[in-house]
This record gives sequence, C-alpha cells and structure tokens, in this order.
Amino acid sequence: GTERARASVQTLLHVPYGNGDREKLDIYFPTDLSETFPVLVYIHGGYWQCLSKDDSGFAAPPLVSQGVAVVAVGYDIAPEGHMDAMVLQVRRSLVFLVQQYPRIRGIYLCGHSAGAHLAAMVLSTDWTEFQVVPDIKGAVLVSGVYDLEPILHTYVNDALNMSREVAQRNSPMRHVPTAVPAACEVLVAVAQHDSPEFRRQSQEYSQALRAAGWSVSLLDLAGVDHFDVIEKLSEDSYILTQV
Repeated sequence: GTERARASVQTLLHVPYGNGDREKLDIYFPTDLSETFPVLVYIHGGYWQCLSKDDSGFAAPPLVSQGVAVVAVGYDIAPEGHMDAMVLQVRRSLVFLVQQYPRIRGIYLCGHSAGAHLAAMVLSTDWTEFQVVPDIKGAVLVSGVYDLEPILHTYVNDALNMSREVAQRNSPMRHVPTAVPAACEVLVAVAQHDSPEFRRQSQEYSQALRAAGWSVSLLDLAGVDHFDVIEKLSEDSYILTQV
C-alpha cells in the first residue's frame, strides 16, 4: 500500500526533523497545494520495536484525494530507542511540521497500537517548553496501549527495558490533562477481535478523557482484528477512512 501511495502521490520522503537516523518524515501532499490544507500525522505501531515510516503511507491515497496531506513519522524503535526518547521525538516532529509548513490548517493525529500510545502522549504535552503550540484538531487512536505497566512483565519489555517509573511516566492513562476550551476531539477506536486487554484499555482511557472534559467517542469496529483495523485505511469506503 505504501509503495502504491509513493508511486501515485506527490511526496517528500525522508525529511529530517532532527539529527537521528530515524528522525525523518514522509510527506504525502494533496494535489492542490495553492490553499491551506489539513494534515493527518500517522504514527506507526509495532510494539515500539518494529515497523517504520516506510510501511506507513498506505492511508495516503484516499485522504490526499480529499485535500488532506498525510505525514508518516519515523522514530527510534527499541532496543536503540528508549520510551522517553520516542515520546519526545513524536512531539518534536509536530513542532517541526508547524514551523516548516505555515500553510497547515489543523493537525489530526492518527496512531495504531504503540503509535496510538505515542499519539495519546502527545495529547498530554505541556507545549510551553517547545515555544510552539501545534493546532491539533483531532486524534484518532486505533487499538492503542494507554497503560504501560501490564507490559513490564511480558516479553515486549525485553527490548524496551522499561522500569516501573518509566512505564508510569509514559502511560497516557496516568497523565490525562483537564481539557482546555480549544481541546481537540478524540476518537478511540478498537477492533472487535482485539485482545481483551486492548479492549479494556481503550474503554478505560476513553472514560478517563471524558471525565477530564474531553470530547471523546469510542468506536467499536466489527469484523476486524488488531491488524486489518488499520490496514483498511487504504480503502475509501472503510468507516475509519470516512470519519
């Protein structure tokens, strides 16, 4: 899907937003660049230790055709990448986009699995230290992980090597800010055939956001599992693409 997108869409690939090897963005532009345009920023999953931005352009064609730019974010995966660093990299990628592309009209975050965790951490950012406040209009969090503590005693943590303190510091469930008047809309999506833990965390995180005053919807997608729930974004008619 990403290869098809790169062949058919106007792109800027491997745009550095920092000095690290993986601190790069792939940008898929809408056809008409004369106006301002909204941007969907896609953060890939892979349990923070596999996949890359080079697998992450598959959603571009249907969105680009509607005038939306798509940006796939690269970040340092484990074992090279540390959880704190990954969260900071995604935040910095947004600061770079805002500074580099003044014609962006609103940012929409989309993350899958580990990427939904990173997108949720963006929502808890105190932007004062960055001197830039990205205009985040919406977040689509798909089959995400919002509490990292249950991962500590699983094989997933072998490469991540997180302590309890790191897991707590980077768990969106523990850092839900009170919604400000300009807070974005959040869509928490979960697949019917996601594991019970993914489904539980999606429900609890959406409840925590709602309790803090956020505008949040929980979308339970029938007939899909943890993988095709995001892969179907390459289809125009798929409900998440439409949303």
